[in-house]
Amino acid sequence: MGRIPLRPTPAGNELLGLKTPPDWDKVFGMTGPLELEIGCGAGGFALEHARRNPKIRLVAFEWRKKYAREVAFRGEKAGLQNLKVIEGDARLEVPKLFTPGSLAVIHLQFPDPWWKRAHQKRAILQLEFTRFMLTLLGPSGRFDFRTDVQDVGERGLKVLEAAGFLNPLGPGAFHPADAEEAPSTRERRYLASGAPVYRARLVKP
Repeated sequence: MGRIPLRPTPAGNELLGLKTPPDWDKVFGMTGPLELEIGCGAGGFALEHARRNPKIRLVAFEWRKKYAREVAFRGEKAGLQNLKVIEGDARLEVPKLFTPGSLAVIHLQFPDPWWKRAHQKRAILQLEFTRFMLTLLGPSGRFDFRTDVQDVGERGLKVLEAAGFLNPLGPGAFHPADAEEAPSTRERRYLASGAPVYRARLVKP
């Protein structure tokens, strides 16, 4: 996305700090499968996924304000009524926004690798929170996980499987790319260069 300004309008501010989950039908003005992306970054995946799948409703979290606001702006400009961007910490806000069984898919793509061992506790895929995310998915709900760091992928798979997610290809197995999947901004670079992407599409049993 390059250098971008900090737009003045907060993204999804009205959905922060709620005591009870909102009525997502009213928030979007439509019904349909509800999906969550944690850490949408520059928004390449969120924008393209929402464009390709107009019947889904995608809630995309990003804690960096300038990115969240830019993605929200671009989504509105493109007329994507099925995309809602929220600037905030997903670990704090997601438990307030979604009820058990309400999500069809959770996307976590290219999370910060937290190279220092002392910082790895900041990773999204901690066992307790991962178990909680499993409860948010409905029957046969999916967890879409992608990373460019093999160690992050291996650790992430172990946590997801320990939390109760089912890996259709077997424990610890990564999945091949699916041509129907929308690539993120970052993933496009790897696809163009041939660099590996470690991915998995796990399901709720």
